[in-house]
Amino acid sequence: MEDNLENKDQIKDIVDSRGCCIVDNQSGDNASVYQSRCCKLSSFNWLSGYNDSGQNDQEQFVEIRFKNGRKDFFLCPPELSLKENEIVTVETSPGHDIGIVALSGELVNLQMKRKNFDASRTEVKRVYRHARPGDIEKWLAAVSHEKEALFGTRRIAEELGLEMKVNDVEYLGDKTKAIFYFTANDRVDFRTLIRRLADEFKVRVEMRQIGVRQEAAKLGGIGSCGRELCCASHMSTFKSVSTNSARTQQLSLNPQKLAGQCGKLKCCLNYELDNYLDALAEFPDVKTVLRTKRGTAYYQKSDIFQKLMWFAYADDPNSMMAIPVDKVKKVIQMNQKNKLPADLETFALQKEQKTSEEAGSTDDFVSYI
Repeated sequence: MEDNLENKDQIKDIVDSRGCCIVDNQSGDNASVYQSRCCKLSSFNWLSGYNDSGQNDQEQFVEIRFKNGRKDFFLCPPELSLKENEIVTVETSPGHDIGIVALSGELVNLQMKRKNFDASRTEVKRVYRHARPGDIEKWLAAVSHEKEALFGTRRIAEELGLEMKVNDVEYLGDKTKAIFYFTANDRVDFRTLIRRLADEFKVRVEMRQIGVRQEAAKLGGIGSCGRELCCASHMSTFKSVSTNSARTQQLSLNPQKLAGQCGKLKCCLNYELDNYLDALAEFPDVKTVLRTKRGTAYYQKSDIFQKLMWFAYADDPNSMMAIPVDKVKKVIQMNQKNKLPADLETFALQKEQKTSEEAGSTDDFVSYI
C-alpha cells in the first residue's frame, strides 16, 4: 500500500510537470482522468459536445503532448475512446512513448488544418492503448534519470571543450531513447559527445538544437513587466520581431530596454502593433510640411491614440503645437489649393514650450491653450 502511495506521488509530480494535476474529488467516468491545470500546451475544446455518430467506427486523430512543448498527431483505433488529459502509450520509431491527450474529437481536424499537417505526406504513428501500470512504472523510472542526465551531459560537454549549453533532457517512456536539447552560437561537432552519452546512460541519443527563445521558455523567469515570461507561460510559437515594431509604437530604441532575457527583441513588441498600424492609417505622412502666413511648420512627433500631431515653425523649433489629425488634413487641403491659414495656433489644442537650456532635455513644460 505504501508503494502505491509513493508511486501515485511520483506520477503526480511527473504529470504536474507536463501540465496536468490529480483532482481527488472526481467521481464517475472522469475519476481516472487527470485534469488540466495551467499549461501552455492546453487547448480549449469548444467542440467537445459535438459527436458525429458516423465516425464512431472509424480511426480518428488525436493530439498528444509530451515534455518541452512537444506535440504531435496520432491515429487512434475506433475501439479506443480517449478523453483530454488521459495518459496513453503511443508508437515511436522504435519502441513506445508515454504522452498525455491534449485534444480529441472533431476539433483535432481543425487543429491539423491550422498546423498544415498532411497525413498523406507524413508518417502517421498510432496510439496503442491507455497506459498500463507497467508502462507507468517504466515511465517513472525513465523520467527520474532526466536530471542526472542533464548534469552529466553538461559535465561531459565541458570535458570535451564543446561551446554549447545543454538546456534539458527528455527520456522517452520506454527508456530506450533520450532527447538532449542544447543551444550553441556556432556549429558543434558532437559526434564524440554522442558516443560518450550512449556509453554513460545506455540509451539511444538524439541531439536537438533549439534557439535562445526556446531556451528562455524552458528555463523560465520574470520579465521587466513583473510577470512570468510569456514564452514560459503561454507562448508556443515565435514570430519575428524587428525594430520597426518599436519605431511604429514610438518607443525609444534602447537595446537594453527592448531586449528580453533571451537577448532578442521582446515578443510583446508585437502585441499591440496591429492597433498602432490601424491608428496610423488615418495619419498624414510624417514628411508633411504645413505652410501658413506665419511661416512653414515641420512635423515633430505624434500622439497616436489621442490623434494629435505636433508641429513647430522652422524659425521657432522649440515651440511645438499639438494639432488634431482632422485639422492637419484640413490645412493640407488648403495648401493644395494654394491657400494659407494665418497661423497654426488657431488649430492647436496644446502647446509645448522648451527653453534654450531645456532644448536637449526630455523634461518638457506643457501649457494648454
